[in-house]
Amino acid sequence: MPDLLAPDLPHEQGERLTRAEYKQSFRERRAVLRDAEAWKLERLQHFEETDDASREALRRGDWPAVLRLFEADRDALTRRARKDAARGVAFHRVRVVEEPLTPYVQWELTWLRLTAECGHSVRVLPASAVGAAEAGGLLPELVLMDERTLYRVLYTDAGRPDGAVRFTDPGTVRNWEEYLRELYGAAEDVREYFDRAVAALPPPPPA
Repeated sequence: MPDLLAPDLPHEQGERLTRAEYKQSFRERRAVLRDAEAWKLERLQHFEETDDASREALRRGDWPAVLRLFEADRDALTRRARKDAARGVAFHRVRVVEEPLTPYVQWELTWLRLTAECGHSVRVLPASAVGAAEAGGLLPELVLMDERTLYRVLYTDAGRPDGAVRFTDPGTVRNWEEYLRELYGAAEDVREYFDRAVAALPPPPPA
C-alpha cells in the first residue's frame, strides 16, 4: 500500500491558469496524445460541477433522472474509449474515497462504474491508504498528460472549478507520474468497489 510521502509540488514553480486557459491547454494536449499514458487523481469528496444535467438532477434529488442521463451517454463513452485505444492512449483515473460516501461521490462512482463498463480505466483507493501522504494536508487534484505536463486542478472552498497550475519541470512531472502509478497499482477496480460498497445503497439525498 503506498502509504508514503507524496512528491513536492511547489506552487511557485508552476504557471497559474484561469479556468478557460486550463480547459484549452488540456484539450490541446489530449488531442495530440499518441501511444501515451495520462493520469487523473481525484481527492476532494464534493465538487460543484457546472453545465451538467445529471449533476443538476442530483441537486434536485431526482435519482431516476440521474440514471437515465448516465445511460444515455453509454454509446458516446464507448466510442471515446475505442478512439483512445486506436491512438494507443491509456487514461488512468484514481478516485480516493472516504466512507460513508458523500452524495456527490456516490453520484460520481455511479458514473465512473459506467465509464469502466465502456472501456475506461478507473480505480478506487480508500483515503486510509494515503494517510501518511496527507499528514500536511490532502493530496492535490491532479491531471498528468504525456509525461511532460502536470496540472494541479484548483477549486474554490465551495468546490467550484477555479483553473489550474501547470507544471512542466521534467523532474516534477516524473516524480508525480511514479507516485500516481503506485496509487493506481494499489487501488481497486471501480466496478468491484461499486458492487461491494455502493450498489446496495439507497439513492443519495439532494446535494
